[in-house]
Amino acid sequence: MSLHDDAVLVLKGYEGEGEGDTAQAALRQQYLDHLTAHPDGMWKACGAGHVTASALVVDLARERVLLTLHKKLGMWLQMGGHCEPEDSTLAAAALREATEESGIEGLTLLGVGSDAATPISLDRHAIPAPCHWHLDVQYAALAPAGALAAISDESLDLRWFGYDEVPDVADGSVVRLVERTRAALERRR
Repeated sequence: MSLHDDAVLVLKGYEGEGEGDTAQAALRQQYLDHLTAHPDGMWKACGAGHVTASALVVDLARERVLLTLHKKLGMWLQMGGHCEPEDSTLAAAALREATEESGIEGLTLLGVGSDAATPISLDRHAIPAPCHWHLDVQYAALAPAGALAAISDESLDLRWFGYDEVPDVADGSVVRLVERTRAALERRR
């Protein structure tokens, strides 16, 4: 199965927060329409925009999240980025990006409603030309006990933040991802 096919299956199965989550349902449909119209919609070279994969890293105690100060954007964000040809699934792309950018080995993607890794949220955001849009599929990843983070070449800084600190440093998309991740973690207890 191609990465494009995996993305379509993941998106068709994505339900957001459940019934009534109209904003996420609308984004889901935009992503599916984009992939239907653009066979190259998984790749950075797609000028109309492309699907990306990210993961919010949560500490084992489930009290803090790890954010990276993105080198190019100068913003505190979750780990994530472009899909690569070696990625077999969106979940694999998110896990690879989270591992590379956090320096933490042994991350585990969170599953919602099952043991399989499932997205927590979708976020579509504008980026500079020539690509124009990132259609981000966002996961959450639990860090193992004793995890030590290491700053990557793509980051100016890497720091753990308590949930209540995130609104002071990050934009609304990251705040929403943290809220959705906390809700998913509560449902799993």
